Amino acid sequence: MEKRDYYEILGVEKNASKDDLKKAYRKLALKYHPDRNPDNKEAEEKFKEAAEAYEVLSNNEKRQRYDQYGHAGLGGAAGGGSKMNMDDIFSHFGDLFDGFGFGGGGGFGGGGRQRQRVNKGSNLRVKVKLSLDEVASGVEKKIKLKKYIPCKLCNGSGGKPGSKPETCTTCNGQGQVIRISNTMLGQMQTQATCPNCGGDGKIVKSKCTSCNGDGIVKGNEVVTFNIPPGVAEGMQFAVEGKGNAPRRGGVNGDLHVLIEEEEHPELVRDGNDLMYNLFLSIPDAILGTTTEIPTIDSRVKVRVENGTQPGKILRLRGKGLPDVQGYGKGDLLVRVNVWIPKTVSKEEKRTLEKMKISPTFSPDPDSDEKTFFQKMKDMF
Repeated sequence: MEKRDYYEILGVEKNASKDDLKKAYRKLALKYHPDRNPDNKEAEEKFKEAAEAYEVLSNNEKRQRYDQYGHAGLGGAAGGGSKMNMDDIFSHFGDLFDGFGFGGGGGFGGGGRQRQRVNKGSNLRVKVKLSLDEVASGVEKKIKLKKYIPCKLCNGSGGKPGSKPETCTTCNGQGQVIRISNTMLGQMQTQATCPNCGGDGKIVKSKCTSCNGDGIVKGNEVVTFNIPPGVAEGMQFAVEGKGNAPRRGGVNGDLHVLIEEEEHPELVRDGNDLMYNLFLSIPDAILGTTTEIPTIDSRVKVRVENGTQPGKILRLRGKGLPDVQGYGKGDLLVRVNVWIPKTVSKEEKRTLEKMKISPTFSPDPDSDEKTFFQKMKDMF
Protein backbone atom coordinates (compact mmCIF):
# COMPACT_ATOMS: atom_id res chain seq x y z
CA MET A 1 0.00 0.00 0.00
CA GLU A 2 1.43 3.40 -1.02
CA LYS A 3 2.20 5.69 1.89
CA ARG A 4 0.42 9.06 2.07
CA ASP A 5 2.27 12.34 1.79
CA TYR A 6 3.26 13.58 5.26
CA TYR A 7 2.27 17.19 4.51
CA GLU A 8 -1.12 15.95 3.31
CA ILE A 9 -1.60 13.93 6.50
CA LEU A 10 -1.04 16.98 8.70
CA GLY A 11 -2.91 19.26 6.32
CA VAL A 12 -0.10 21.80 5.97
CA GLU A 13 1.86 23.38 3.12
CA LYS A 14 5.42 22.29 2.31
CA ASN A 15 6.79 25.56 3.66
CA ALA A 16 5.00 25.15 7.00
CA SER A 17 6.92 26.36 10.05
CA LYS A 18 7.59 24.19 13.10
CA ASP A 19 4.85 26.00 14.98
CA ASP A 20 2.41 25.25 12.15
CA LEU A 21 3.41 21.59 12.25
CA LYS A 22 2.97 21.42 16.01
CA LYS A 23 -0.48 23.02 15.89
CA ALA A 24 -1.62 20.71 13.09
CA TYR A 25 -0.35 17.63 14.91
CA ARG A 26 -1.93 18.61 18.25
CA LYS A 27 -5.26 19.09 16.48
CA LEU A 28 -5.14 15.62 14.91
CA ALA A 29 -3.83 14.00 18.11
CA LEU A 30 -6.74 15.53 20.02
CA LYS A 31 -9.23 14.27 17.43
CA TYR A 32 -7.92 10.70 17.17
CA HIS A 33 -6.49 10.14 20.67
CA PRO A 34 -7.24 6.56 21.88
CA ASP A 35 -8.83 7.87 25.08
CA ARG A 36 -11.44 9.67 22.96
CA ASN A 37 -11.84 6.76 20.55
CA PRO A 38 -11.76 3.55 22.61
CA ASP A 39 -11.62 0.32 20.57
CA ASN A 40 -11.59 2.32 17.32
CA LYS A 41 -8.87 0.79 15.14
CA GLU A 42 -9.31 3.35 12.36
CA ALA A 43 -8.81 6.26 14.77
CA GLU A 44 -5.79 4.51 16.30
CA GLU A 45 -4.18 4.14 12.85
CA LYS A 46 -4.81 7.82 12.06
CA PHE A 47 -3.32 8.73 15.46
CA LYS A 48 -0.15 6.75 14.63
CA GLU A 49 -0.05 8.09 11.07
CA ALA A 50 -0.14 11.69 12.30
CA ALA A 51 2.60 10.98 14.84
CA GLU A 52 4.80 9.43 12.14
CA ALA A 53 4.33 12.45 9.88
CA TYR A 54 5.11 14.90 12.68
CA GLU A 55 8.14 12.89 13.83
CA VAL A 56 9.70 13.25 10.36
CA LEU A 57 8.70 16.81 9.50
CA SER A 58 9.63 18.26 12.91
CA ASN A 59 13.18 16.92 12.49
CA ASN A 60 15.27 19.17 10.22
CA GLU A 61 17.50 16.39 8.88
CA LYS A 62 14.65 13.94 8.24
CA ARG A 63 12.49 16.65 6.68
CA GLN A 64 15.30 17.58 4.27
CA ARG A 65 15.75 13.95 3.21
CA TYR A 66 11.98 13.51 2.82
CA ASP A 67 11.64 16.69 0.73
CA GLN A 68 14.46 15.50 -1.54
CA TYR A 69 13.80 11.77 -1.82
CA GLY A 70 10.29 11.17 -0.47
CA HIS A 71 9.54 8.10 1.64
CA ALA A 72 12.46 6.23 0.03
CA GLY A 73 14.86 8.58 1.80
CA LEU A 74 13.73 7.45 5.26
CA GLY A 75 13.33 3.70 5.48
CA GLY A 76 15.07 1.66 2.79
CA ALA A 77 13.04 -0.78 0.74
CA ALA A 78 9.84 -0.09 2.60
CA GLY A 79 9.87 3.38 1.11
CA GLY A 80 9.55 5.13 4.44
CA GLY A 81 9.65 4.65 8.17
CA SER A 82 7.34 2.13 9.81
CA LYS A 83 4.50 3.41 11.97
CA MET A 84 5.38 4.40 15.52
CA ASN A 85 3.90 2.36 18.35
CA MET A 86 2.04 3.94 21.25
CA ASP A 87 4.99 3.81 23.65
CA ASP A 88 7.14 5.63 21.09
CA ILE A 89 4.50 8.31 20.57
CA PHE A 90 3.98 9.07 24.25
CA SER A 91 7.73 8.88 24.90
CA HIS A 92 8.58 11.33 22.09
CA PHE A 93 5.60 13.70 22.15
CA GLY A 94 3.94 13.24 25.54
CA ASP A 95 4.48 16.89 26.43
CA LEU A 96 2.33 17.94 23.47
CA PHE A 97 -0.68 16.22 25.08
CA ASP A 98 -0.50 18.28 28.26
CA GLY A 99 -3.78 20.04 28.85
CA PHE A 100 -5.84 17.58 26.81
CA GLY A 101 -7.47 16.27 29.98
CA PHE A 102 -6.73 12.61 29.32
CA GLY A 103 -6.23 10.15 32.15
CA GLY A 104 -2.77 10.02 33.72
CA GLY A 105 -1.45 13.18 32.05
CA GLY A 106 -1.46 11.69 28.58
CA GLY A 107 -1.43 8.00 29.42
CA PHE A 108 -2.69 5.55 26.80
CA GLY A 109 -5.90 3.68 27.38
CA GLY A 110 -7.43 5.83 30.15
CA GLY A 111 -8.01 4.49 33.64
CA GLY A 112 -5.64 7.01 35.18
CA ARG A 113 -2.49 5.00 34.32
CA GLN A 114 0.47 7.30 33.99
CA ARG A 115 2.70 7.26 30.97
CA GLN A 116 5.96 5.41 31.66
CA ARG A 117 9.29 6.56 30.32
CA VAL A 118 10.53 4.26 27.55
CA ASN A 119 14.26 3.69 27.37
CA LYS A 120 15.73 3.87 23.90
CA GLY A 121 19.16 2.65 22.89
CA SER A 122 21.60 4.86 21.03
CA ASN A 123 21.67 4.98 17.24
CA LEU A 124 24.43 3.53 15.08
CA ARG A 125 25.75 4.90 11.79
CA VAL A 126 27.39 2.95 8.98
CA LYS A 127 28.58 3.73 5.47
CA VAL A 128 27.62 1.39 2.65
CA LYS A 129 29.42 1.49 -0.70
CA LEU A 130 27.35 0.67 -3.77
CA SER A 131 28.39 -0.02 -7.32
CA LEU A 132 26.49 1.69 -10.14
CA ASP A 133 24.92 -1.69 -10.93
CA GLU A 134 23.55 -1.90 -7.36
CA VAL A 135 22.27 1.67 -7.52
CA ALA A 136 20.41 0.84 -10.73
CA SER A 137 18.71 -2.33 -9.54
CA GLY A 138 18.52 -1.92 -5.77
CA VAL A 139 20.19 -4.43 -3.50
CA GLU A 140 19.89 -6.39 -0.27
CA LYS A 141 22.84 -5.81 2.05
CA LYS A 142 24.05 -7.82 5.01
CA ILE A 143 26.49 -6.24 7.41
CA LYS A 144 28.01 -7.46 10.66
CA LEU A 145 27.69 -4.90 13.45
CA LYS A 146 29.48 -4.71 16.77
CA LYS A 147 26.87 -3.25 19.08
CA TYR A 148 25.22 -3.46 22.47
CA ILE A 149 22.85 -6.41 22.73
CA PRO A 150 20.69 -7.65 25.66
CA CYS A 151 22.58 -9.72 28.20
CA LYS A 152 21.64 -13.38 27.79
CA LEU A 153 22.24 -14.27 31.44
CA CYS A 154 19.67 -11.81 32.81
CA ASN A 155 17.60 -11.35 29.61
CA GLY A 156 18.38 -7.64 29.67
CA SER A 157 16.97 -6.96 33.15
CA GLY A 158 20.35 -6.24 34.75
CA GLY A 159 19.53 -8.34 37.82
CA LYS A 160 20.76 -11.74 38.94
CA PRO A 161 18.66 -14.64 37.65
CA GLY A 162 15.65 -15.05 39.93
CA SER A 163 15.84 -11.53 41.34
CA LYS A 164 13.50 -8.69 40.52
CA PRO A 165 14.16 -4.96 40.27
CA GLU A 166 12.56 -2.78 42.94
CA THR A 167 10.45 0.30 42.33
CA CYS A 168 12.45 3.47 42.82
CA THR A 169 11.27 5.20 45.98
CA THR A 170 12.47 8.62 44.83
CA CYS A 171 10.15 8.85 41.80
CA ASN A 172 7.70 6.06 42.72
CA GLY A 173 8.53 4.25 39.52
CA GLN A 174 7.79 7.16 37.18
CA GLY A 175 11.40 7.83 36.18
CA GLN A 176 10.74 11.56 36.54
CA VAL A 177 10.65 13.91 39.50
CA ILE A 178 8.98 17.30 39.93
CA ARG A 179 11.18 20.12 41.14
CA ILE A 180 9.79 23.40 42.50
CA SER A 181 12.03 26.43 42.62
CA ASN A 182 11.37 29.95 43.88
CA THR A 183 12.01 32.75 41.41
CA MET A 184 11.28 36.45 41.26
CA LEU A 185 8.18 35.54 39.26
CA GLY A 186 7.00 33.08 41.86
CA GLN A 187 7.29 29.32 42.13
CA MET A 188 8.35 27.46 38.99
CA GLN A 189 7.65 23.75 38.51
CA THR A 190 9.91 21.65 36.28
CA GLN A 191 10.08 17.98 35.44
CA ALA A 192 13.44 16.18 35.36
CA THR A 193 14.91 12.69 35.09
CA CYS A 194 15.07 10.94 38.44
CA PRO A 195 18.66 11.14 39.75
CA ASN A 196 18.30 7.91 41.73
CA CYS A 197 17.22 5.50 38.98
CA GLY A 198 18.36 7.46 35.93
CA GLY A 199 14.83 7.52 34.55
CA ASP A 200 14.26 3.75 34.65
CA GLY A 201 11.74 3.88 37.47
CA LYS A 202 13.34 0.76 39.00
CA ILE A 203 16.46 -0.02 41.02
CA VAL A 204 18.53 -3.16 40.49
CA LYS A 205 20.08 -4.18 43.82
CA SER A 206 21.24 -7.71 42.95
CA LYS A 207 23.26 -7.01 39.83
CA CYS A 208 23.89 -9.55 37.08
CA THR A 209 27.51 -10.76 37.13
CA SER A 210 27.71 -10.80 33.32
CA CYS A 211 26.63 -7.22 32.55
CA ASN A 212 27.18 -5.64 35.99
CA GLY A 213 23.55 -4.55 36.18
CA ASP A 214 23.42 -2.74 32.82
CA GLY A 215 21.39 -5.42 31.04
CA ILE A 216 23.51 -5.04 27.88
CA VAL A 217 26.84 -6.40 26.67
CA LYS A 218 28.99 -5.91 23.58
CA GLY A 219 28.16 -8.42 20.85
CA ASN A 220 27.83 -8.98 17.13
CA GLU A 221 24.69 -9.01 15.00
CA VAL A 222 24.21 -9.53 11.27
CA VAL A 223 21.73 -6.96 10.00
CA THR A 224 19.94 -7.36 6.67
CA PHE A 225 18.23 -4.47 4.90
CA ASN A 226 17.13 -3.50 1.39
CA ILE A 227 18.32 -0.43 -0.49
CA PRO A 228 15.87 0.84 -3.15
CA PRO A 229 16.96 1.59 -6.75
CA GLY A 230 18.10 5.11 -7.60
CA VAL A 231 19.71 6.14 -4.30
CA ALA A 232 22.47 8.74 -4.50
CA GLU A 233 25.78 9.60 -2.88
CA GLY A 234 25.24 11.16 0.55
CA MET A 235 21.67 9.90 0.96
CA GLN A 236 20.78 8.49 4.38
CA PHE A 237 17.98 6.30 5.65
CA ALA A 238 17.18 4.60 8.94
CA VAL A 239 16.70 0.91 9.66
CA GLU A 240 14.49 1.00 12.73
CA GLY A 241 15.37 -1.04 15.79
CA LYS A 242 18.79 -2.17 14.56
CA GLY A 243 20.87 0.17 16.72
CA ASN A 244 22.14 -0.42 20.25
CA ALA A 245 19.95 -2.10 22.86
CA PRO A 246 19.07 0.16 25.83
CA ARG A 247 20.12 -0.43 29.42
CA ARG A 248 17.74 -2.70 31.31
CA GLY A 249 15.12 -3.05 28.59
CA GLY A 250 13.23 -0.75 26.28
CA VAL A 251 13.40 0.07 22.58
CA ASN A 252 16.48 -0.45 20.42
CA GLY A 253 18.02 2.54 18.70
CA ASP A 254 18.11 2.83 14.91
CA LEU A 255 20.78 2.08 12.35
CA HIS A 256 21.49 5.07 10.08
CA VAL A 257 22.85 4.04 6.70
CA LEU A 258 24.90 6.52 4.65
CA ILE A 259 25.19 5.78 0.92
CA GLU A 260 28.53 6.02 -0.87
CA GLU A 261 28.97 5.34 -4.60
CA GLU A 262 31.89 3.49 -6.11
CA GLU A 263 33.37 5.04 -9.23
CA HIS A 264 32.40 3.26 -12.45
CA PRO A 265 35.29 2.54 -14.86
CA GLU A 266 33.46 3.97 -17.90
CA LEU A 267 30.29 5.79 -16.89
CA VAL A 268 29.85 9.02 -14.93
CA ARG A 269 26.65 9.81 -13.05
CA ASP A 270 24.86 13.16 -13.39
CA GLY A 271 21.64 12.95 -11.38
CA ASN A 272 19.63 10.18 -13.02
CA ASP A 273 21.54 10.54 -16.29
CA LEU A 274 24.75 8.73 -17.17
CA MET A 275 27.53 10.19 -19.29
CA TYR A 276 30.05 8.40 -21.50
CA ASN A 277 32.97 9.81 -23.49
CA LEU A 278 33.22 8.11 -26.90
CA PHE A 279 36.54 8.49 -28.72
CA LEU A 280 36.54 8.05 -32.51
CA SER A 281 39.42 7.91 -34.93
CA ILE A 282 39.56 10.61 -37.61
CA PRO A 283 38.54 8.13 -40.38
CA ASP A 284 35.58 6.86 -38.33
CA ALA A 285 34.38 10.41 -37.63
CA ILE A 286 34.61 11.23 -41.33
CA LEU A 287 33.24 8.00 -42.80
CA GLY A 288 30.87 6.99 -40.02
CA THR A 289 30.96 3.77 -38.05
CA THR A 290 29.08 1.40 -35.75
CA THR A 291 30.48 1.08 -32.25
CA GLU A 292 29.57 -0.45 -28.89
CA ILE A 293 28.58 1.73 -25.95
CA PRO A 294 28.59 0.40 -22.35
CA THR A 295 25.37 0.68 -20.32
CA ILE A 296 24.68 -0.37 -16.74
CA ASP A 297 23.95 -4.02 -17.51
CA SER A 298 25.14 -4.62 -21.09
CA ARG A 299 26.66 -3.06 -24.20
CA VAL A 300 24.61 -1.64 -27.07
CA LYS A 301 25.55 -0.92 -30.68
CA VAL A 302 25.27 2.69 -31.81
CA ARG A 303 25.53 4.02 -35.37
CA VAL A 304 27.68 7.15 -35.70
CA GLU A 305 26.81 9.07 -38.84
CA ASN A 306 29.48 10.18 -41.29
CA GLY A 307 30.81 13.69 -40.72
CA THR A 308 30.01 13.60 -36.98
CA GLN A 309 31.61 16.60 -35.29
CA PRO A 310 33.54 16.52 -31.98
CA GLY A 311 31.29 17.48 -29.05
CA LYS A 312 28.12 16.02 -30.56
CA ILE A 313 25.84 14.44 -27.93
CA LEU A 314 24.12 11.14 -28.68
CA ARG A 315 21.18 10.51 -26.33
CA LEU A 316 20.13 6.94 -25.49
CA ARG A 317 16.77 7.41 -23.80
CA GLY A 318 15.92 5.31 -20.74
CA LYS A 319 19.45 3.92 -20.41
CA GLY A 320 20.22 5.94 -17.29
CA LEU A 321 19.35 5.32 -13.63
CA PRO A 322 15.86 4.93 -12.13
CA ASP A 323 14.44 7.79 -10.09
CA VAL A 324 14.45 6.94 -6.37
CA GLN A 325 10.76 7.93 -6.15
CA GLY A 326 9.81 5.85 -9.19
CA TYR A 327 9.43 8.63 -11.76
CA GLY A 328 10.97 6.87 -14.75
CA LYS A 329 14.60 6.61 -15.79
CA GLY A 330 17.31 8.97 -16.89
CA ASP A 331 19.20 8.83 -20.19
CA LEU A 332 22.68 7.83 -21.30
CA LEU A 333 24.44 10.81 -22.90
CA VAL A 334 27.31 9.90 -25.23
CA ARG A 335 29.73 12.73 -25.99
CA VAL A 336 31.67 12.24 -29.21
CA ASN A 337 35.41 13.02 -29.14
CA VAL A 338 37.78 12.69 -32.10
CA TRP A 339 41.13 11.22 -31.20
CA ILE A 340 44.08 13.20 -32.59
CA PRO A 341 47.35 11.21 -32.66
CA LYS A 342 50.43 12.98 -31.29
CA THR A 343 52.90 11.35 -33.70
CA VAL A 344 52.56 9.98 -37.25
CA SER A 345 54.80 8.08 -39.65
CA LYS A 346 56.46 9.72 -42.67
CA GLU A 347 53.97 8.10 -45.03
CA GLU A 348 51.03 9.25 -42.90
CA LYS A 349 52.50 12.73 -42.79
CA ARG A 350 52.67 12.88 -46.61
CA THR A 351 49.04 11.80 -46.79
CA LEU A 352 48.04 14.45 -44.27
CA GLU A 353 49.95 17.14 -46.21
CA LYS A 354 47.89 16.31 -49.30
CA MET A 355 44.66 16.41 -47.23
CA LYS A 356 45.70 19.74 -45.77
CA ILE A 357 45.53 21.52 -49.13
CA SER A 358 42.29 19.81 -50.16
CA PRO A 359 39.20 22.06 -50.03
CA THR A 360 37.27 19.16 -48.46
CA PHE A 361 39.36 19.42 -45.29
CA SER A 362 39.20 23.19 -44.93
CA PRO A 363 36.96 24.23 -42.01
CA ASP A 364 33.59 25.37 -43.36
CA PRO A 365 30.93 24.93 -40.64
CA ASP A 366 27.34 24.79 -41.84
CA SER A 367 25.06 27.64 -40.80
CA ASP A 368 22.80 25.20 -38.99
CA GLU A 369 25.67 23.60 -37.04
CA LYS A 370 25.22 24.49 -33.38
CA THR A 371 28.10 25.99 -31.46
CA PHE A 372 29.54 24.28 -28.38
CA PHE A 373 27.79 26.76 -26.10
CA GLN A 374 24.44 26.14 -27.80
CA LYS A 375 24.88 22.40 -27.28
CA MET A 376 25.62 22.90 -23.60
CA LYS A 377 22.53 25.12 -23.29
CA ASP A 378 20.39 22.42 -24.90
CA MET A 379 21.75 19.81 -22.47
CA PHE A 380 20.73 21.79 -19.41
